[in-house]
Amino acid sequence: MRNFYLSRRLFVAGSLASPLLAFPSAIAQDKPVDPATLKAGEFQWHPDRSPHGPVVVLVSIPKQWVVVYRGGVRIAASTCSTGRPGHSTPAGVFVILQKDQHHHSSTYNNAPMPYMERLTWQGVALHAGNLPGYPASHGCVRLPLDFAKLLFGVTTLGTPVIVADGEPAYSDMQHPGLLIHHAEEMARDAVKQVSAKVAHSTTATMQTHEASAFVISTADRKLTAFVNGKESFVAPIGIQDPEKPFGTHAFTLTGPDSDLRHLKWLAVGLPAGTNVVAVSALLASETMNRINLVPETAQRMTALMHPGSTLVITDQPAHPGTRTEPGFTIITHDT
Repeated sequence: MRNFYLSRRLFVAGSLASPLLAFPSAIAQDKPVDPATLKAGEFQWHPDRSPHGPVVVLVSIPKQWVVVYRGGVRIAASTCSTGRPGHSTPAGVFVILQKDQHHHSSTYNNAPMPYMERLTWQGVALHAGNLPGYPASHGCVRLPLDFAKLLFGVTTLGTPVIVADGEPAYSDMQHPGLLIHHAEEMARDAVKQVSAKVAHSTTATMQTHEASAFVISTADRKLTAFVNGKESFVAPIGIQDPEKPFGTHAFTLTGPDSDLRHLKWLAVGLPAGTNVVAVSALLASETMNRINLVPETAQRMTALMHPGSTLVITDQPAHPGTRTEPGFTIITHDT
């Protein structure tokens, strides 16, 4: 499926009612481009690069772009417009809580928000909107209309959306994900169990989807498991080298690996503001290796894991400033 350069007059609605604007929406490229080179309103869409697998959406606030991965492969990139000063977009790890193709704002004069994908119950969402080339929304992430429509078609309830305030570093990695050491047989069994599962369907509803996510706070020394945004269980963790900082990392399980001892993960390092730390696959793997669970906790975690599950490891404590309720929302930095 090729992309084509489109130039048309589109109605693009933002947090406030928007006029008709003319700008190019999709550009044809055989290879991924640097999203920072896209002009306001432009995007790439190449779903054929990875037809199947869990979707992960990564948003850069400083760069004003969005990239989309499926099965660990980048399939799309777009410009965006995030929150303006006084109405900032929070940085953190979210999952899609609600989808509404014809949504209207209950806060801003019933403004249309086409292809809305809710990230928080406090009003932050992905949706089609006006893209002036700089942050201009009331906190939402505005997208080109055609891109928002395409994205709406490949995401599910529970799809992770990672919003970065610093320069995000991302890489693929292989790791069993069973955070228990010196238990190779148990790890192999866990990988086999998780590999047999499938990601939740794009047609899943609020009643039928079962999306799991996990948060490990090294400050609190505990793991919290969520299913459909609701807390499932909390358990203590062990830490190796506790004096060494962790930072914040988000890992999304993208599927089984050819090596039966491991699973495939998309690892994203989330520095805050100008605190930029490069994150390699080795460093990301080391972050997982420094966490240790007792066998019973590891088994409970494995029972909930599936392709598309997200694991966040952070050295921030879990409190109202870094976690919102209801739903799975981990705030790493509020701009």
